[in-house]
Amino acid sequence: MRLTGLLVFAALAWHRGLSPRARLATAWDADWYTRIAAHGYGRTLFWPDGAVQSDLAFFPLYPALIRAVTVVLPVTGGTAGLLLSWTAAAAAAWGIHRIGERLYGRPVATLLVLLWGLLPHAVVLTMAYTEPVMTALAAWSLWAVLERRWLWAGSLALLAGLARPNAVAVAAAVLVAAGHALWRGEGRSWRPWAGGLLAPVGWCGYVLWVGVREGDLFGGYFAVQAGWTSRFDFGAGTLRFLKRLASAPYDLGFPMAALITAAMVLLFVLFVLDRPALPLLVYTGVLVVIAVGGAGFFESKPRFLLPAFPLLAPVALALTRARPRAAVAVTAALAGLSFCYGAYLLTLATMAL
Repeated sequence: MRLTGLLVFAALAWHRGLSPRARLATAWDADWYTRIAAHGYGRTLFWPDGAVQSDLAFFPLYPALIRAVTVVLPVTGGTAGLLLSWTAAAAAAWGIHRIGERLYGRPVATLLVLLWGLLPHAVVLTMAYTEPVMTALAAWSLWAVLERRWLWAGSLALLAGLARPNAVAVAAAVLVAAGHALWRGEGRSWRPWAGGLLAPVGWCGYVLWVGVREGDLFGGYFAVQAGWTSRFDFGAGTLRFLKRLASAPYDLGFPMAALITAAMVLLFVLFVLDRPALPLLVYTGVLVVIAVGGAGFFESKPRFLLPAFPLLAPVALALTRARPRAAVAVTAALAGLSFCYGAYLLTLATMAL
């Protein structure tokens, strides 16, 4: 399905005289990641409005993987990033299917993967971005938790915490699940302890490292993020932007971001009502809270929720109970939206993705 989306995007890109590979490999954040991979940290941009954007806002796992691939293979950083993202997206789809199969059965698992690949922002899964890597690590960490493989769960959560800021959700899920297991009597085993202790090490380690580098151990990283206008304000910034959005014209991507985010919040409510497994509940809950409660880059909120694949479980369950003709119609409509909107984001939209 994503290959079809790529073809739609490529056709529109060529029509507009753009290079599909360049758009996928170097657009927006992808350029920052490839620069870090090639030169390390140390780039800071100072804008006329006073904004200060440092590359320390970007977590290190993905650039490190890009650099490793360029050492092994004769490819550029952008191509290496694409190879990593495509591989990670496949691994994520496999992990999502395993979780869905374990909890709901194979038909629902297949639909869960299909729906995830047809999200409006799923074009990001084919770009040199970190969402595929984080989702793959998160899915397999959550699967390991469900299987009570605590060392795998903690280790994968550690790696996820080095991939993206919102990957703290993975660590939270493993920590809560390990604590619950210990409370229920698994305290005689050292594995839940080890998994729970390993889980936050990656995220906390990078945040503290940036703090040391910036001269403020606990606040340095968050000051860097503030330079990108990214901060957690319990949704005040989101509400302010929604008020502006209702009274002034904006690029199509902004109202779409509002609609998609609202839909994901509604899906979270339905997901909670289904009484999901505790680690999935914590993981999705933290992702939703970070996306809705964070200020800055409103247009990117749907991308921040791309790793929240458990939210699609209610839709997958509903489609399995629907008539085949209705399920096919819904899937076809989602595919059309995903392919066209993804092509729009990469070829026509002026906002950052």
